[in-house]
Amino acid sequence: MKAHVLFSILAAGLFAAAPALAQESHKPAATAPAQPDHDKAHKDHKDSKDHKDSKHDKEHKKDTKATVAEVGHAAPAFTGTDSQGNTVSLTDLTAQGKIVVLQWFNPDCPFVVKHYNGEHKTFNEMAAKYKDKDVVLVGIASSAPGKQGSGNDRINKARTDWGMHYPVVMDPSGDIGRSYNAKNTPAMVVIGKDGKVAYMGAIDDDAGAQKPGTTNYVTKAVDELLAGKSVTTASTKPYGCSVKY
Repeated sequence: MKAHVLFSILAAGLFAAAPALAQESHKPAATAPAQPDHDKAHKDHKDSKDHKDSKHDKEHKKDTKATVAEVGHAAPAFTGTDSQGNTVSLTDLTAQGKIVVLQWFNPDCPFVVKHYNGEHKTFNEMAAKYKDKDVVLVGIASSAPGKQGSGNDRINKARTDWGMHYPVVMDPSGDIGRSYNAKNTPAMVVIGKDGKVAYMGAIDDDAGAQKPGTTNYVTKAVDELLAGKSVTTASTKPYGCSVKY
């Protein structure tokens, strides 16, 4: 075949194929299937988990937050061991229909001593007065180990020396004291038969360290409760030594 004839045939073939080649060149490139964004999914999961954990932590802290005593509200429950090894439970006492009087106790605090020494027997007289009237006195010793007024031996010596016939619950951790916001000895709390705080504050109206006052706020509150009346003076400012937490 002559060269010019062969060239004519090849040229015709290329011309015929050109539109198809042009059409192929304008086809959009095939898109690869979208792959899942594992990093984003992990981040979203982590954010969601962190949010749930944070919410759970806040709810847990809210649920476990220590209750602090307030007049008119339920008294914080406690179960402790007194200086003689006996168990004392506030819940058990109120369940028995008792009015409970709490006294923060430190036998080496002069503001406590004035109510036991000499002619003044404030707390022993209270215990005797209410012995058969469903009223229970409970001392609370919140001094930390090694601090003033701490230890079973010191408490028991004071009980013997002063003729005390009511228990003193040992609170070396200070948990009971803090739940009642006790800052002084002898701070006082009166809890009614309904388990609610009826009075908080000082034992009386003399904040000195020499003698008791003329008005005993605690006996006044207890007498009103026993008579089925509302407590007229439900809170006062406590006085005395600082609690030795």
